[in-house]
Amino acid sequence: MSVLEDPRDDALEVTPPKTWATGVPAVVHALQYSLSQTSPRRTMLTLLNINQGKGIDCPGCAWPEPEPGKRHLNEYCENGAKHINDEATSRRVTREFFAQHTVDELNGKSDYWLNQQGRLTEPMVKRPGSEHYEPIGWDEALDLMAGELRGLDSPDEALFYTSGRLNNEAAFLLQLLARAYGTNNLPDCSNMCHESSGSALNETLGIGKGSVSLDDIHNADLVFVVGQNPGTNHPRMLTALEETKRNGGQVVAVNTLPEAGLMRFKHPQRPRGIVGRGTKIADQFVHIRAGGDLALFQALNLLLLQAEEARPGTVLDHDFIRRHSTGFEAFAEHVGKTSWDDVLAATGLTREEIEEIHERVLNAKSVIVCWAMGVTQQKHGVPTIREIVNFLMLRGNIGKPGAGVCPVRGHSNVQGDRTMGIWEKMPQSFLDALEREFGFTPPTRHGHDSVNAIRAMRDGTAKFFLGVAGNFVRATPDSDVTEAAMRRCRLTAHISTKLNRSHAVCGETALILPTLGRSDRDIQAGGEQFVTVEDSMSMVHASRGRLSPASEHLLSEVAIISRLARRALGDSPDIPWEEFERDYGTIRDRISRVVPGFEDFNERVAHPAGFHLPNPVNSHTFHTETGKAVFTSNDFVDLRAPKGYLILQSLRSHDQWNTIPYSMNDRYRGIHNGRRVVLVNPEDIKDLGLAEMQLVDLVSIWQDGVERRAEQFRLVPYPTSRGSAAAYYPETNVLVPLDSVADISNCPTSKGIVVRLEPAGPDEG
Repeated sequence: MSVLEDPRDDALEVTPPKTWATGVPAVVHALQYSLSQTSPRRTMLTLLNINQGKGIDCPGCAWPEPEPGKRHLNEYCENGAKHINDEATSRRVTREFFAQHTVDELNGKSDYWLNQQGRLTEPMVKRPGSEHYEPIGWDEALDLMAGELRGLDSPDEALFYTSGRLNNEAAFLLQLLARAYGTNNLPDCSNMCHESSGSALNETLGIGKGSVSLDDIHNADLVFVVGQNPGTNHPRMLTALEETKRNGGQVVAVNTLPEAGLMRFKHPQRPRGIVGRGTKIADQFVHIRAGGDLALFQALNLLLLQAEEARPGTVLDHDFIRRHSTGFEAFAEHVGKTSWDDVLAATGLTREEIEEIHERVLNAKSVIVCWAMGVTQQKHGVPTIREIVNFLMLRGNIGKPGAGVCPVRGHSNVQGDRTMGIWEKMPQSFLDALEREFGFTPPTRHGHDSVNAIRAMRDGTAKFFLGVAGNFVRATPDSDVTEAAMRRCRLTAHISTKLNRSHAVCGETALILPTLGRSDRDIQAGGEQFVTVEDSMSMVHASRGRLSPASEHLLSEVAIISRLARRALGDSPDIPWEEFERDYGTIRDRISRVVPGFEDFNERVAHPAGFHLPNPVNSHTFHTETGKAVFTSNDFVDLRAPKGYLILQSLRSHDQWNTIPYSMNDRYRGIHNGRRVVLVNPEDIKDLGLAEMQLVDLVSIWQDGVERRAEQFRLVPYPTSRGSAAAYYPETNVLVPLDSVADISNCPTSKGIVVRLEPAGPDEG
């Protein structure tokens, strides 16, 4: 397909879903896409440097690398190869491109088309009343932004957003700029993904991060994979799970639809993955109803308590419970009231299926529970994760080898950004450390998260939006509301590598600020620089770009933020922004004195493997109010749609990174040449009086009475759990009401949307 073509869904083809993932086809697809973007030489240069000790950290996901000496020469997955060469593309977006296309024309293009145009090459501005972006110099662009910041009535009228693609050094500077300016308005992509994990883990264990390592995954007796599709979203996780199986461990997959990678994995770098049958991953597939995860783990906890009652002293870890936890008695009393009828209705499972899981748990000396957005983006995501923590604590599966909590993050540095202070409500200890180091008093009032940032723009109380990486308007819920809110801003600016929809949904004045990619060589006045990232398992390591930048006009994210800060803040407070831009090591020196665990940062990160941030949970130290891990009592609510409705979850296709599809295919699910599809159980299609491949509109209902509609979707029969449906995001973000959020975490409920399917009228597009 030509990059000048905008694909349509009228060539949709559906084939049976795959029952295995990766293998030789993954290698072929990765190379085909990579070579369609750039030369064989650049392709090989990037692929040989991804995830190596002195190479480029893959921007694709946050799954950790094995220690040096145990890494493959090709230590990446299909999607990582595609992503790195999507960034390394030889295509360019120039001033002539923007002269040719109006902002409205760009807004009418697909996400695929926008991305395929290539790398941004110079700063651009859309001035008030103009229909086009036009070139602008860096000095003028940054002066324009600084002037807008100085002209706001309050610092809280500014928003500083970032995605997890940002590196540690730039993230630290961004939060420093925001707080020195006077606001904690630091929304980020974690607000929309794993905020429920952080909320639940902070409350129960005292730290909002996972507690396991790759070695723990490899050596666990039992690993749960809940609400997650590693075959598409974290393919290298399958390598780790294969090692679990080789070491005698078992895997239980809990999902509303079967995923190929959890059925069988063909490792493309091992003979049996090429000519053999590969490795069966899931020993048990738990085909759960949408929203049933809390009920499942509460039932497992009930069975464990009953087993202990039947065989006192042989099931629970009484030493852990007595010495390291609090709240057990209230928890046990609460779980004892669990109704099996309610559990079976909420989960859609049989009691026999749940008791089979229970037997696996009893036979396992070490258990890990991994989860992703299938859990976090539920209304009851936080209570669900608290119940998972209860489950692990009962048998002492916290703080011992081969056991623990494992929230699997998406973006490559989303965890690192939070560690660096990208959070609207950082603890006072962090703010105090900033004050000691930089001599100013940071604001203490909590800022806006992503959902509240949209509300603030909608209501006119936020007027300046800076997005650093990411694609805010396509990653957020309630698309119509979000886009209208963004257009109310006086100025919007995006620091980006490539074109996306957020550039076309903009404020009165809009700026596009092109930046270096992770794969680009970064040379500053102090010499060649590197940056650092933190993966899902708290390993911090360096990343060094290898390619010549896409344009001589690109600046690094560190440089852009530093130059903006100098203009917006002046000399008050006295922060050496120019020094930071010159030498990133000076940023790391400051981080080492502000962020716990980063002592001697520059020295430790020089090691090819980097270094591991300490997790106090693993020494049974819990930074909770009581100083102990907390058992909680959690009520589950049966997420049941009214008659004639379904519970929709949004998901991404295999050939997609975050909001950007790399093709119109999802070959593991058997979807080709189209994305506007809704996957529904054949029995539900029949009960709804609809027909396979019928054209339907998806209509969500919400208590505000507003009808949200996503039009022209093909109805595809698929083995989803009964009452559940699935469709791709960002196309279905329009259906998620802004006020439909998870309790406590405020995370959008993209995995629990009540919808009806209406026969669609003819497509006039």
